Amino acid sequence: RENSCENILSSANRLLLHEGRLMLAENTRLLDVYLFLFDDFLLITKIKRNKKKYGGSDASLIPVCPSLTPELQSFIREGGFCTVLDQPIPLDRLRLKNVEPV
Repeated sequence: RENSCENILSSANRLLLHEGRLMLAENTRLLDVYLFLFDDFLLITKIKRNKKKYGGSDASLIPVCPSLTPELQSFIREGGFCTVLDQPIPLDRLRLKNVEPV
């Protein structure tokens, strides 16, 4: 959702605790998502693949933030990107529950 506030990821006091890929079950389909767990909220992004792939030596010229995991860096170099799926979930409102694998 568009927000008129400052960029939520730009806080100097926010710490990235963990990030990684996950399959999210949404109704009858599975979504390939990438999660960012900060010290105050969880951000769920949808992984999108660009139809145009970068090839050859051009792929190494794409600037990528060095603080990202190698997996996400290579995904971006291949033309992929992440879009925010929903509003960030504050950790004080998040409840985790173990479920049996399907």
